[in-house]
Amino acid sequence: MNTVDARMAVLWCPDWPVVAHARAERLSPGEPIILIDKGVVFAANQPARAEGVRRGMRQREAQSRCAAVHVLAYDRSLDARAFEPVLTALEQSVPGWHPLRPGLVAVRARGVARYYGGERAAARTLLTIAEGLELPAAVGIADGLFAAELAARRTPIDERTRIVPAGEAAAFLAPLPITLIDDAELVSLLPRLGIRTLGGFAELTAFDVASRFGENGACWHALARGRDARAATPRIPPRDLDAVVDFEPPLERIDQVAFGMRVAADDFVAALLAETLVCTALRVEFTGEDGETSERVWLHPRSFAPAEVVDRIRWSLEAQTGSDRDHGLRSPVARVRLAPESVDPVGAHERGLWGSGPEEQVHSVLSRVQGMVGHAGVVTATREGGRSPAERQTLVPWGDRPVVRRDVRRPWPGAVPPPAPATVYEVPRPLRVEDARGRPVAVDARGTLSASPAVLVSQTGARRDLTAWAGPWPLDERWWDQAAARRTQRFQAVDTAGEAWLLELDEAGEWWAAGRYD
Repeated sequence: MNTVDARMAVLWCPDWPVVAHARAERLSPGEPIILIDKGVVFAANQPARAEGVRRGMRQREAQSRCAAVHVLAYDRSLDARAFEPVLTALEQSVPGWHPLRPGLVAVRARGVARYYGGERAAARTLLTIAEGLELPAAVGIADGLFAAELAARRTPIDERTRIVPAGEAAAFLAPLPITLIDDAELVSLLPRLGIRTLGGFAELTAFDVASRFGENGACWHALARGRDARAATPRIPPRDLDAVVDFEPPLERIDQVAFGMRVAADDFVAALLAETLVCTALRVEFTGEDGETSERVWLHPRSFAPAEVVDRIRWSLEAQTGSDRDHGLRSPVARVRLAPESVDPVGAHERGLWGSGPEEQVHSVLSRVQGMVGHAGVVTATREGGRSPAERQTLVPWGDRPVVRRDVRRPWPGAVPPPAPATVYEVPRPLRVEDARGRPVAVDARGTLSASPAVLVSQTGARRDLTAWAGPWPLDERWWDQAAARRTQRFQAVDTAGEAWLLELDEAGEWWAAGRYD
């Protein structure tokens, strides 16, 4: 590659992780902000660094140096999500960008310099684009990505651009510290050998570096000498696969909206298949005639077919009736947008050569029944963590992925000992527990029984003699929350018919049947 082809222009957004998180939290960039990852400072903006905050500090030390600092938890995915609109805007003006990481992108300098009349004019144009996006940015142009990135990071404060003349990358890199190498082992070893700058590292022979430090060391040695053969590979912008339908006039009836979306649903699924993709999570967005919006994300255990997309549109509108009406649309539907929230390669969802057998038939039948009775009409049970059997089960509509609120693998002290009852009453059934003399059985504050349980008496007056019992097991949870606090005593009991019961005695002295062991 000749020198002209090796010229790279790098656009750098300083402190991008902090900028992205500050925008998400609607904080002013002029305020001190730090991002915390695993208890230490991952990034800090200039106002925080001016107070002495540095990367790698403990959170408590950073707050002691800057009491007014805003502390945010670092979300790695937010960096990329927030930078995607920026990258899209850059590509509209200058195509061929190569994203190095969120906040740092490169493009071949030759094309943009010829179009705008030189490298300096190109750098000013790139800064103007960044200013239009309200982004702090700097531009560096040099031979190779490594030198161009360091040029962008070391721009003069008043100019925000630095252009290293062709053929002078090695001279530009020579005085820079060896700590700029992104290799912890080399950065630790080279200073002990008396090599503290990139120029000192570049003075070593390529043979000696390769024999002593291996292939990785040889690559960094070539970069220190200004010989960067890496090319900027233009990003292929993702195709917009959203489907949007505008209704004029707006529609009030759910069946009209569903019918009007049938063709759009077919085209939506077909467009994904053309990209060898299938949709596994679907976002449905509605816009009302008065401008209000409503949206919902639907999940699928496999992938959405056109008819299932239409069903989700209909169910989304049905869910906004009644008590949910205040939080949904208040006027007729003027626009519907379908967006693939999550996609998979189509090959991961292809049917086998001989079909998928009974599993595919079950899915087909249940989906058909669900289409007739509604989204919540067909449910499956999923295990969760909890201390009572009722808490340890949750019903999930067929096709939705379960969202586990309480991890079943966590310890749950005070939980009912196994085995769990096969039948758990959604609403516990009231009853009475009496001793052999017909007196109610109670438990005092120390957990001592007034007498041994002997008889179960149902609401209808039916009596069941007990042959065995165990307990009590006290449960005192959520004492800090008055609305959710609960204090109960649990028992297991077996009657003369061989049926086993899970019984609970609440604070008011009332007995309840919480479940039955079949």
